[in-house]
Amino acid sequence: MSNQNRSKRKSKRDPNFAREAKKYDNPIPSREFIMESINEKGCPISFAEIASVLAIKDEDQLIALDRRLGAMLRDGQLIKNRKKGFCVIDKEELIVGRVTGHADGFGFLIPEEGGDDLFLTHREMRKLMHGDRAVVRVAGIDNRGRREGTIVEVLERAHEKIVGRLAIEGGVGFVRPDNKRMTQEIIVPGTELNGAEKGDIVVVELIVQPSRRTQPVGKIVEVLGEHLASGMETDIAIRSHEIPVEWPAEVQQAIAKLSEKVPEKAKKGRVDLRKLPLVTIDGEDARDYDDAVYCEATPKGWKLIVAIADVSHYVKPGNPLDKEASSRGTSVYFPGRVVPMLPEILSNGLCSLNPKVDRLCMCCEMLISREGKLLRSRFYEGVMHSHARLTYDKVAAMLVDRDKKLIKEYAEILPHLEELYALYHVLQASRRERGAIDFETVETRIIFDEGKIADIVAVTRNDAHKIIEECMLSANVAAARLLQRKKIPAHFRVHEGPSAEKLIDLRQFLGEMGLSLPGGAKPTAGDYAKLLNQVRERPDAQLIQTVLLRSLSQAVYTTDNLGHFGLSYDAYTHFTSPIRRYPDLLVHRALKHAVNGGKASDFHYSKGELQSFAEYCSTTERRADEASRDALDTLKCEYMLDKVGEKFDGIITSVTSFGLFVMLDGIYVDGLVHITALDKDYFHFDPVAHRLSGERTGKSYRLGDPLRIQVAAVNVDERKIDFVLHDAASRKGADSRPGGKKRSSGKRRKDGGDKSKAPRSRRRSGGKKPRKQGK
Repeated sequence: MSNQNRSKRKSKRDPNFAREAKKYDNPIPSREFIMESINEKGCPISFAEIASVLAIKDEDQLIALDRRLGAMLRDGQLIKNRKKGFCVIDKEELIVGRVTGHADGFGFLIPEEGGDDLFLTHREMRKLMHGDRAVVRVAGIDNRGRREGTIVEVLERAHEKIVGRLAIEGGVGFVRPDNKRMTQEIIVPGTELNGAEKGDIVVVELIVQPSRRTQPVGKIVEVLGEHLASGMETDIAIRSHEIPVEWPAEVQQAIAKLSEKVPEKAKKGRVDLRKLPLVTIDGEDARDYDDAVYCEATPKGWKLIVAIADVSHYVKPGNPLDKEASSRGTSVYFPGRVVPMLPEILSNGLCSLNPKVDRLCMCCEMLISREGKLLRSRFYEGVMHSHARLTYDKVAAMLVDRDKKLIKEYAEILPHLEELYALYHVLQASRRERGAIDFETVETRIIFDEGKIADIVAVTRNDAHKIIEECMLSANVAAARLLQRKKIPAHFRVHEGPSAEKLIDLRQFLGEMGLSLPGGAKPTAGDYAKLLNQVRERPDAQLIQTVLLRSLSQAVYTTDNLGHFGLSYDAYTHFTSPIRRYPDLLVHRALKHAVNGGKASDFHYSKGELQSFAEYCSTTERRADEASRDALDTLKCEYMLDKVGEKFDGIITSVTSFGLFVMLDGIYVDGLVHITALDKDYFHFDPVAHRLSGERTGKSYRLGDPLRIQVAAVNVDERKIDFVLHDAASRKGADSRPGGKKRSSGKRRKDGGDKSKAPRSRRRSGGKKPRKQGK
């Protein structure tokens, strides 16, 4: 390097130094500056060279630099070669992401930077497990048009312990993971069985992670039991998905200093809202109340106040509570049990807006026009006193049914409830006008009897549910607008529209139905909404709605605002549930920073750090969903054990190359009618039309068709229920339509399992053994 360049390097300062100095007593160069410095060298450089370039000699700073480089390796910003040289990951050649396994042994890498997933073959997946984080090089394009990846390095192992059932052969144990996305059996040497017996459900701790040449090896650290006792399905799901349950000692020490009462000192300097009749409106069985609302009429419309529990007052960046909350990412809701993100003294105490007690809150005050337009909003720290703990049923009884007894009981707060109801109607009209999609879905509630399912019932959403939903949506939009205006880096809740490939399939499906989706190459949410309204009275409306819903992507957290397609918002974030969602807590911190005059340059978090949180929180959200679903599916299987042989009516909810998934009417349990259980015919799978069509008979089974089935078998361990058709005479779902077009490919839903383009399926019942295909 020339003297001129050296001089230039010495004179160059880290532009993020002020931010780092605010966070650390003895700051070192920021991640951005480190990457810029490595890039300027143009080749991988060692730790000593990095320290030299950054002019770091102090021992404490060298230790801090080593830790920061390690964190940057874990976060996929840097990679280390075999000579221990550091280099910045080339985003075009190398892709960092999280691995999603499939029950058939292959997998996909979900890129952290967005874009299409990379297909990972069985061979590549031998080195990995579902949930691992890795750096992948694009190896090429397979014959189905998918990008294939080759593993360069595993950045982070997702699992230390795995739950499964033990098998023993020749004195050696094998644990098959309960999580079906993990297909590798864990070898357990005979010396590490720790008293477990064949058939036991066990927890195995990994001693050796998988590699190209070796299977994972582990030792049994806990025996859960042989049979599923009451509540064990939740314990298994918690362990299988490694959801933190115990509170670390540091957290217990931190909460030991807290009491149920808010200290008077904490209330000072806040806007006093204690005389304002704010109320909470939740379900009958709610245990924590994180939002309260108040509404009054104004000359131009309404003033709406949404008060959210001020979790950020108690959970400071980097303290033990914050570290544990960020690790959990979200509260996890199981049937009959919750694993909270925060300890109970916060989630059910200080950060729960319980009635008749003072609570700290973060307020969003909005002025909304008579046309439902958000005119102005402001955020501030407040102290409130909830005037009532209301339920959805009570509010609906007052506002809709005009229940005289309840109206008299809540006479003091009734006027503002009525203003809330008036505002709700205006916001609903505005929602329709802007073209938000309103899918009609069935929510269910499980009724338990001694830990087992006694019944599964549909939950009816009344107007009170919708009032609170519209209030929360308005507050979330106001929060997103403020953060955009102040240019403070934060999380947005992004929901993108259909991909070009899904749009082609959708239009082809609609064309066969005699329908069309307006909007050309980029349809809007309003185009979807118009089509839904158009078909609402058709007998196949549920089928069309399901296909429209499946054409859309899943909402995620990201620091780049790409809008929310389904809600038809240009900017949207999550502000309203910091008790149970870590991204909401980070948004609260960003809002406080903004309202206190802070700038983007001196915010505690950089955009890169927040993006890492966004990716991780999206992962914990999926983990929570999968764990809850596993526990629920196990309970449903147990519920169906004594119903083998019984007959039910149902509806086809999914069509695959290997059969039909059917949900039972009034029971809300689904199972599989395997393709080999259909009529003696060759069946062709049309993924675009969501249909299986018989080659000889012309019989067709399509998504949304009613079907009469018989329960054939229930496997609780596998969480599978098998159905067969009742009989030809009483079968309702098989109608004679012309067979669908034969297709050689078609992309299936990401969350439906196999994302690969499915080949034409030709299977029949009876005769030759069907060819083996992926499920």
